[in-house]
Amino acid sequence: MTTLYIRYPARAAAADNGVPSSCQFALVGDGGNVMQQGAGALGNLGELVSSARRVVLLLAAADVSLLKVKVPPLSGAKLKAALPNLVEEQVLGDPADCALALAPASGDSDERVVAVANRAWLEVLVKALVAQGAHGVSALPVQLCLPLAPGSVSAALGLDDAGLELTLRSAPYEGLGLTLPNAPESALHTLRALAGEAPVTLYVAPAQHAEYAAAASHVPGITLEEDHWAHRVAAAKAVSFDLAAGLGAVTGASARAWQRWKWPLRIAVAAVLVNIVGMNWEWLRLKREADAVRQNMTQVFRSAYPNQPMIGDPADQMRQNIARARAAAGGGGASNEFTNMSAAVGEALSVLPNREALAGIEYKERSMTIKFKPNSVDANALAQVQSALAQRKLSASETGPGVWMVKAGGK
Repeated sequence: MTTLYIRYPARAAAADNGVPSSCQFALVGDGGNVMQQGAGALGNLGELVSSARRVVLLLAAADVSLLKVKVPPLSGAKLKAALPNLVEEQVLGDPADCALALAPASGDSDERVVAVANRAWLEVLVKALVAQGAHGVSALPVQLCLPLAPGSVSAALGLDDAGLELTLRSAPYEGLGLTLPNAPESALHTLRALAGEAPVTLYVAPAQHAEYAAAASHVPGITLEEDHWAHRVAAAKAVSFDLAAGLGAVTGASARAWQRWKWPLRIAVAAVLVNIVGMNWEWLRLKREADAVRQNMTQVFRSAYPNQPMIGDPADQMRQNIARARAAAGGGGASNEFTNMSAAVGEALSVLPNREALAGIEYKERSMTIKFKPNSVDANALAQVQSALAQRKLSASETGPGVWMVKAGGK
């Protein structure tokens, strides 16, 4: 997975048609290694933009203001809603026309830093990246993407179409940017004045290092370093807010990703609906069949017993009536009825030598469970009882230690 970092030049450096001549970029792996770097117009980076997991847009320091404001003790959502009112006195124009991002709190101070950029301009940039296939876009102030040592000031000077672009970082969430004439020594004096007495680490392009080294010899307190993507990427990863997060244009990437899943999801929903309709149709068919069978059984019962009210299941009630009729006719009833089964079991158990071995009898669902006292019966006793029960069309089986199950059906 890769992240594409794009340093967008200051708006003052844009051409007449509003498109900057060149943007520096770097394609960075998850481990921070720079895989590819170069420069090109924003509209010509489509292949890199679409292949990267995320695009980080580094906005010129001259285009992003970092304002200190006192914030009330509000929750996250309420504080976000109150941001336009908090910065109203420090911005020109309507705060609603600005993209705002709140920096994390530092210490116990009630002051927080708010990053402010022109919303319409930023939306154009983000939409341009989304149109090229960006999967996710973040926008950070480039002044916070410079390494910062405690007690010192970091700065960078780069040449663009408008002149020298000065970027300065004086604290973890403080910094500014200016566009200066292309005069290196004059730019260093301006930097020295902005930094005060703090030591300054100035990052310049390797090709301009010799030129600035000569100019820096006349300005005290400035240490030169070559500007590379590695330290900018490391500093950018530590920035915990995003100016693009509140833009509606950013959702275009999510919407485009949703479009890829729209038809598969529609097919999945249609398949679920077809299955639900099919299951309900089958349930209705089975219910109609069950109702027809029950109605037929009810008609048979009423034709056989016209004077008897039907209570419960007609098949069970008819089975009970038949059993009572057999008993009244001297048939003795079915072998699996409790009276007949208990009599047969009693006669079969009489073959056991130990008449006091029985612990309990339970009759349930036309079968009888016989429980014996521990170590009172063995396999020989079971065989004897099975033989006696078979003559009475009953069978016995051992379901557990000292537990026999007796059912109708002889061997």
